[in-house]
Amino acid sequence: MKSYLELRNRIIERVPLENVKFFEPIKNHTYTKVGGKADIFITPSTYEEIQFVLHIAYELNVPVTILGNGSNVIVKDGGIRGITLNLKRLKQISSLNNVITAQSGATLFDVSQKALVNELSGFEFACGIPGTVGGSLYMNAGAYGGQISDVLERALILTEDGEFLTLSKKDMLLSYRKGIFSERKYIVLEADFHLEQSNYLQIKEKMEELKLAREMKQPLEYPSCGSVFKRPPNQYAGKLIQDAGLQGIRIGGAEVSKKHAGFIINVNEATANDYINLIDHVKKAVKEKFEVELETEVIIIGEEN
Repeated sequence: MKSYLELRNRIIERVPLENVKFFEPIKNHTYTKVGGKADIFITPSTYEEIQFVLHIAYELNVPVTILGNGSNVIVKDGGIRGITLNLKRLKQISSLNNVITAQSGATLFDVSQKALVNELSGFEFACGIPGTVGGSLYMNAGAYGGQISDVLERALILTEDGEFLTLSKKDMLLSYRKGIFSERKYIVLEADFHLEQSNYLQIKEKMEELKLAREMKQPLEYPSCGSVFKRPPNQYAGKLIQDAGLQGIRIGGAEVSKKHAGFIINVNEATANDYINLIDHVKKAVKEKFEVELETEVIIIGEEN
């Protein structure tokens, strides 16, 4: 690979210099507040800038990692090699009839607010999910009985070869917390959500109800990566962890939440290693006590320290 200086000089031919950073601390961009540094951290403003960066990365054999708002990811303490693309600048949202179109970096909260203003129902379930549109497609995000595949219509993506492609919901092979994006190196650029006409006050009431439920049940006062584990068949990960007597257990600065056992929170300057070791401990304990294999919902990326 060419030197980072040469790589930087190629990138800023198309990407504004202020959108390109060296050795950026990833902990500043994740909900857990852990993670090492990204070698080159880029926040593109247009689809063409993303396409150009992919072209340069392919030409120079540089790995590329996509990062949304870091709500469901743990980045290891060694950070991320190569290029990290953060799509937070791509956050435009528009509405036409019953369809909302949102760019990858738009938050699900902001999409839910757009739906509310336009009196469109169906997106209420996502109003409290701290993720972006791109991330929600990657894992078919869901909460309170709803999931993205319920309302998703189509998505505009960029392939690893830099080709623009429109996928239907069927093309994305979405199921419980997974889809085609975890298997192929597609970058979500924008998505269309088909919703139903409803009443502003009814939508608002439902969103307030879900917000209150979330605040009562989840440890929102601490940094965390949200729900750590997928739901095992016919069971609940949080209940298994609670029944295994693991609530409140700590490794380093990471703790299994006393409020909701499905969450691991950063209570005292935790490291990614603390998180990963605690996840492994929880999985082992639940396996030994209940013969259930917990599968992580959170995505773990990056290099060892």
